[in-house]
This record gives sequence, structure tokens and C-alpha cells, in this order.
Amino acid sequence: MINSFKFGSVVDDPFFTNRVEELAKVKQILESNNHLVMISPRRFGKTSLIRKTVKNLKRDVLSLDLQLVSGVEDFAAQYLKRIYRIFPSEKIKHLIKNFRIIPSLSLNPINNEVDISFKATESTLPLLEDVLNLLEQLCNSKHRAIVILDEFQEVMRLEKGFDKKLRSIMQFHKNINYVFLGSQESMMREIFEKKKSPFYHFGLFFQLQKIEKSHFKIFLTTGLKNICKQPEKLADEILLFTDGHPYYTQQLAYTVWNNVNQKASQIHAVKNAIEETIQTHDLDYERLWNTFNKTDKKTIIGLSQGNHLPLSQSGLNKNNSVATSTIFSSLKRLMQNGYVIKTNKGYEIDDPFFNSWTIKRREL
Repeated sequence: MINSFKFGSVVDDPFFTNRVEELAKVKQILESNNHLVMISPRRFGKTSLIRKTVKNLKRDVLSLDLQLVSGVEDFAAQYLKRIYRIFPSEKIKHLIKNFRIIPSLSLNPINNEVDISFKATESTLPLLEDVLNLLEQLCNSKHRAIVILDEFQEVMRLEKGFDKKLRSIMQFHKNINYVFLGSQESMMREIFEKKKSPFYHFGLFFQLQKIEKSHFKIFLTTGLKNICKQPEKLADEILLFTDGHPYYTQQLAYTVWNNVNQKASQIHAVKNAIEETIQTHDLDYERLWNTFNKTDKKTIIGLSQGNHLPLSQSGLNKNNSVATSTIFSSLKRLMQNGYVIKTNKGYEIDDPFFNSWTIKRREL
């Protein structure tokens, strides 16, 4: 039998979990002439959600992760490379001849793809205009493309004023839906909600939450029912630990499924799977812990003890009256690095296994 759960990569059916309402909302936006801004912490399934939506729409899709882009020239080269994947090369070559900055093109014999590069230039605006407008020219009202720019908050590090240049070009495109994905909420909100920002209100804002537990329970129960007698009980125990976090729920369910399928006891199946995962990553968590400064360690400890509102008066009292600004800076730093997330409850440690590791280590 094949394990019913998958984590660590983009997922599709049969591993994709519900998200019926989210799929409908994203589909509705992309079928209009509007753009989409989606934010959530890492590993919440933004990429899987958007990939599943566009797959069903059956439209040309250009996807680029800005984390992997080294500069503006590289952005233009990677963007153009993806255009080559969609459209016939002969048609594109004819249009590229009119570029003000001609790229270097070569055929990669290993993957049979076109490798593209641009030389560094003092003014990147003509370069960006030519490349981004190329896709607009290749599309029309009946053949509209979708451009997905993942980790879009990285736009701020590529070049000063890069966001302004992008907006000045994209605002005139009528044949493209832009999708901006981001994992750092504060930076994404600054880009799209700050009035002075070039991208102010450029797209419809959508914040992706954890998967509804009732929906997740159905998915977990279905995946476990063929290997155990009490799948609902195991599903409840898994969700109690992960609180519906998409990535860690799949990870824990994967380990539980493996253990139970190998005839391990179902009585402590979830507890044993949690302990097994923590033990596997013990050295990783220890190294991670040693990278935190003193204030961040105090913040992590407080969150592990259930202090989800460290900026409240009671939270500050538990932190021995540490200055609000100090706690806020710590939370902001930990959130930017993906260790802490903000939910309806307040703040919490993203990884429930690391949260449990912190508690156990302090009890030794």
C-alpha cells in the first residue's frame, strides 16, 4: 500500500486537502480582470492552492520564485526563459529582435531548454519593459496568461525602485492576471497596503489560513481507515497536536500511517510518531536554538508555555516586564525568519514539533 499523505513539496490530488472555498475564491478572481495578492506563513500551501486553481483553468502560466532571483537582469532572463516554455521559439525570436537590449541565448543540450542571460546595464527599465511587454503582446483577450510571482516581498532587495518600475509596466497589461504570493505578512502589507507604495491596492488581498479542522479530519480519516480500526480517533489526536497546520499535519499523519501500517500499536500511535519526529530532528533543533539571541529565546519559551499574546500586559508581566518594543522586535524578527506565525489566537511557534522539543528540553 502507498502512504496516503505527502509533505515537503507542492501537492495535488489525491494529497491535496479540501480548500473548496479558497479554490472557488481564487478561481473567481483569476477569471476576472483583477490581480491577486495571497499571503500566509510558509508551508501553508499557497503554491499548491494556486497551482491547482490554474491547472483547472487550463491557461498558460508563468511562475517565478523571487527568492531564487539574483538581480534585475536575472529576473528578466528567468522571465523570458519561461515565456519560451509557453510560446513557439520562432515567433518569440522575431519579436526579440526589436529588444533594446538583446539577450544571449543558447540551447542547453541536457534539458533541451533555452538558457538566457542579459548583461548588466545602467538602466534596467528598458530591459524590463521589453521582457514584460513581450508576454502581453503574445496574449490577447481570448488567450490570457497568468503570471505567478512567488515570495514577492523579495522585490525590495533586488534593486532600489524595482517595485516602481514593475508597477509602471504591469498597470497597462490587459491580457495578464498577476498573482503575488508572499510569506512575510508585514512586508507584503507594506507593499500592497501602504498608500505611498507603487503597488498600493494593485490586487485583491487574500490571506490564507490553516485548513479548517473539520475538513482536515475527513481527509485524515479517509487516509487512515484502510490501515486501522479507529481512524477518527487518530485524526483527532493528530489535529490536537498540529492545530490544522497543513505541512505538519501531513508530516505527522505520514509517520503515523507508516508506523501503523507496519503493525505498530495504535494505542499510542500519534504520541510515538511525535516522539520519533522530535528525536529525528533533535540536533537540528539544538542548532536552531543556539542561533537565537537571549531575547528571542525568552520569546520562544513564552510561546511554548501558551503565552500567545506576549504584547499584552499579562504577557509582559510573564516576561518580567521586558520592554514592549523589545518583545515586538523579537516577534518581528522571528516571524520574518519563519519561526513564529500570527494566527487568530495571537502568536505561536510555527513548528509544533520544535514547540514540543522546547518544552521537553526545559523539563530535563
